[in-house]
Amino acid sequence: MKFEETKKKAIEEWESTTQKKVCIRVGTATCGRSSGALDVLKAINDELSRQNIDANVMEVGCLGLCYIEPMIDIYKPGHSRVIYANVTPDLMPQLIEDYLLRNNPRPDLALGTIGEGNIEGIPRFSELPMIKPQVRLVLKNCGHIDPVNINHYIANGGFGGLIKALKMKPEEIIEEVKKSGLRGRGGAGFPTGTKWGFCRSAEGVEKYIICNADEGDPGAFMNRSLLEGDPYLVLEGMVIGAYAIGATEGYIYTRAEYPLAIKRLEVALDRMREHGFLGEDILGSGFSFDMRIKQGAGAFVCGEETALMYSIEGKRGMPRPRPPFPATSGVWGKPSNINNVESWADVARILDQGADWYASFGTERSRGTKTFSLAGNVKRTGLIEVPLGIPLRQIIYDIGGGIVGDKEFKGVQSGGPSGGTIPAKLIDTLVDYEHLAEVGSIMGSGGLIVMDEDSCMVDMAHYFLDFVQKESCGKCVAGRVGTSQMMNILERIIQGEGQPGDVEKLESLANTLLATGLCALGGTAPNPVLTTIRYFREEYEAHINERRCPAKRCTALTSYYILPDKCEGCGICLRDCPAEAIQGGKRMVHIIDQSKCIKCGTCFDVCPPRFNAVVKVSGEKVEVPPEPVPVKASKKE
Repeated sequence: MKFEETKKKAIEEWESTTQKKVCIRVGTATCGRSSGALDVLKAINDELSRQNIDANVMEVGCLGLCYIEPMIDIYKPGHSRVIYANVTPDLMPQLIEDYLLRNNPRPDLALGTIGEGNIEGIPRFSELPMIKPQVRLVLKNCGHIDPVNINHYIANGGFGGLIKALKMKPEEIIEEVKKSGLRGRGGAGFPTGTKWGFCRSAEGVEKYIICNADEGDPGAFMNRSLLEGDPYLVLEGMVIGAYAIGATEGYIYTRAEYPLAIKRLEVALDRMREHGFLGEDILGSGFSFDMRIKQGAGAFVCGEETALMYSIEGKRGMPRPRPPFPATSGVWGKPSNINNVESWADVARILDQGADWYASFGTERSRGTKTFSLAGNVKRTGLIEVPLGIPLRQIIYDIGGGIVGDKEFKGVQSGGPSGGTIPAKLIDTLVDYEHLAEVGSIMGSGGLIVMDEDSCMVDMAHYFLDFVQKESCGKCVAGRVGTSQMMNILERIIQGEGQPGDVEKLESLANTLLATGLCALGGTAPNPVLTTIRYFREEYEAHINERRCPAKRCTALTSYYILPDKCEGCGICLRDCPAEAIQGGKRMVHIIDQSKCIKCGTCFDVCPPRFNAVVKVSGEKVEVPPEPVPVKASKKE
């Protein structure tokens, strides 16, 4: 069957299931499922059956607003789609009855609308603060199509890039990718077209392409969400890349911790084979190519391309020196090209819409858009896609809604555990490869972890270095010994045992790692330490010289006290203290036995706000009675 006929049938199915009858979309990506979306899905199906309502119910990917999952949207023919957030199973019977039977879309519950026409009292989804600044190129289909229904993908422009590519010469495709300005979205930012050119010109008949889906950064979920919401886009990009490079086989390397993404990839691969987009003689072009999924065990180091290739071969995932580079000697010793999930998705969009179109987004040296996982102490957490060159301030405040509790913004960790911490004073930094590098950070795969005024930067450096140190393969001295030595120093500092000169030792070790690390993991591991020293050196000095944590986060340097002039002797803290460290009777000023206190903070949390009698201090002395005294006596004093 010719592609034109396939597309015509796909559009007919799309229209019949999503436009000619009631269609209810339920976000069942990982974020939705963790919030109860499957229970909502069941409640919807049960109520539709009970009311004998003819409707299509679709499972879709994530729209990006993870902080208000579960989300659904309801479409009635002739009306806009109405999106609802924070839904529950108990709400479904009433909502279905109100909207589908009584034509009341419940503006009081609705988040926004999508499609032609307006509904009074409900804003347009595209105008919502979190959505309006975004430009969704690779996330275009996520949350809108059934991710495993190949006809939904085709009806929405899917495989248009592949059809164009198969009519071009491989060298022309590579030039088009070069012209687009696409740089690797896995973190390194190397020009994608140039990388393809190396592999294309490498000697050898047997070549491989690989999708690096081994997303392991704490707080990062961009690749997982894309694979769960639109796997065909990534796979289409891989087929285009294989044709351009001359590869006959490919691998999708992902971690076993992504079961939903793997399941949807497996279905997508089967459907592509059935429809002639994979396998022998793809779409009658004479080009043959197939790929398989390789599940990794979750080692962070396997995100490094040479370690990843060893893992594919069944060996221990450890980086190797380069050269030779993978373009000439990769998996099984054959020429190989590795790109990350988002890079492959971008390729499909570039070939479909054209290099000039893609290059119109972003900046002169950082073209296109970038997906980010927005996490941490920000009000609106989720998955976003923005043009490169957007100010960091706009991401945190316009898209993210600012800091939770309206606290002060202190910094943001970009690029994962190997990235750097950008301080509040640099909040107007442009988010692209060049400007992030200038302030000591990296793009990475796209994780952004926002920190508020209560974050301790020494503790944050310790947290990220601890992750990298534990994930180090141990092959090189820098990764094995250097990170361990740095961890020992940071441990001392946060335990209140820091010594003069420790900061200088950290800097010296960090610079050694930067120069001698075998792979990017070891070579970038010191970034969190170096940037926190660079921008928050006074916090390190306070920990070392004053035995004080300014943010009051480091347990060894903090204490809890009960203020005698505010304590009413209610006994709540005494009752809830898990260590039985609080003494005092009814109407007696309570005191905390510091030798028993485990510094869990329970007393601070449970003390009634009207009293605020418990304080958390670091490096400060608080005068308290040596033993419990009557409340009245304390107030008289």
